[in-house]
Amino acid sequence: MIIIPAIDIQSGQCVRLLQGRKDDATVFSDDPAAMARRWAEAGAQLIHVVDLDGAFEKGPRNTVAIRAILDSVDVAVQVGGGIRDEQTIQNYLDAGVAKVVIGTAAVRDPDRVRAICSRFPDRIVLGIDARNGMVAVEGWTETTRIRAVDLARRFEDCPVAAINFTDIHRDGMQTGVNIEETRRLAQSVSIPVVASGGISSLADIHQLLPLGAMGVCGVIVGRALYAGTLDLKQAIDSANAYLTQRQEERPVSLKNT
Repeated sequence: MIIIPAIDIQSGQCVRLLQGRKDDATVFSDDPAAMARRWAEAGAQLIHVVDLDGAFEKGPRNTVAIRAILDSVDVAVQVGGGIRDEQTIQNYLDAGVAKVVIGTAAVRDPDRVRAICSRFPDRIVLGIDARNGMVAVEGWTETTRIRAVDLARRFEDCPVAAINFTDIHRDGMQTGVNIEETRRLAQSVSIPVVASGGISSLADIHQLLPLGAMGVCGVIVGRALYAGTLDLKQAIDSANAYLTQRQEERPVSLKNT
């Protein structure tokens, strides 16, 4: 399971929101690129970047800060927030972004997003953000009547890289991941699922690790890293140790001679 540090950008600064409320932001750094270097040095394989202004204003707003991150690290970077069209996706990929995250557009125009997934196979991550199991869009300001599981199933036969599943009520609250909803989603589709929202400590990571066998391939961590309640390197080492142990415990099949 990959431990993925998050960098949320608002007005060029690295911030964390509580439950996605844009007026409830805590600034942790005025240099997102420096934060990216910090997470890369700690061993991150992938960094999750969100253009918060883009999410609320329906179009890219922090491209300068994002480009600075891309120029600062050699690890893979995925970007979400305000991505609504193919040209924006192409621009990000041309700039060096590994994957882009699409959320609202998947609800508003699923057929077009399916076509986008086919045009950019394994480069599109489906962002499914849920409030009480129902999908929220437009920077989480609007809750739809679509169940998270139902939205995920609509893209089952598409070349989607992964699903980022966020429980909005837990995002930024450090109350632990919604294990049951994450498990339910992972077991409902064959697409790899990345958990998000609520991680507060190494104990939360340990709770999530067994879900790897069910299709949960990673977890996005934000506020816990910035607040100092979770050490990224320790979390990565713990996840790697768990994987190694599971591999060693697998029974060996011996052929009759």
